[in-house]
Amino acid sequence: MAKIQVVLVDDHPLAREGLRNLLNKAIDIEVIGEADDGVEALHLVETLKPDVLVLDMEMPGLSGVEVAQQLKSINAPVRVLALSAHNDKGYIMGLLANGAAGYLVKEEMLQTIVEAVRGVARGEQGWLSRQVSAQISTWTQEAQSNTLTPREMEVLALVVEGKTNQEIGLALGISEKTVEKHLVNIFAKLAVSSRVEAAVYAVREGLV
Repeated sequence: MAKIQVVLVDDHPLAREGLRNLLNKAIDIEVIGEADDGVEALHLVETLKPDVLVLDMEMPGLSGVEVAQQLKSINAPVRVLALSAHNDKGYIMGLLANGAAGYLVKEEMLQTIVEAVRGVARGEQGWLSRQVSAQISTWTQEAQSNTLTPREMEVLALVVEGKTNQEIGLALGISEKTVEKHLVNIFAKLAVSSRVEAAVYAVREGLV
């Protein structure tokens, strides 16, 4: 049976050595290349054509997110598994948005890393550390709580048109007091403090 071929990318030699020793102990996994920066990582993916790229986030040259972006842009068949000391939102969402199959933190149990490499090689998605999974859930809930309701969207559209509270109330068949309540919610969700800021935000973000 052919072994899963892996390229390791980490700018810390001791970290790479530990990972290499861990993965090479598995009878079905072989580390065929190592890189200490993003540019070299792309070169090794192109020349060695590994099954899995185990990718750190913070490196000289290109970051892990930038490496994933470039691989996605050329439709590289390699599967990306992020293994990082950081659980930063930008890193996590950037990697997953660019096709990474998983994101583990380096404190993960060693056997979990081995199983993740196997799973990713099989085409599985969603290999996430427990803490990363919990954070994504929290971020999703926050995003949902910041989403405008259909009625708030209607009010915002009329604000963009320059309508007064009275005119908005007449247009929507609601009282001015209700319009004011909707505006308070809109301002809070958009993190703005005035009708003008809300209108500018709505136009800039394509909400209306």
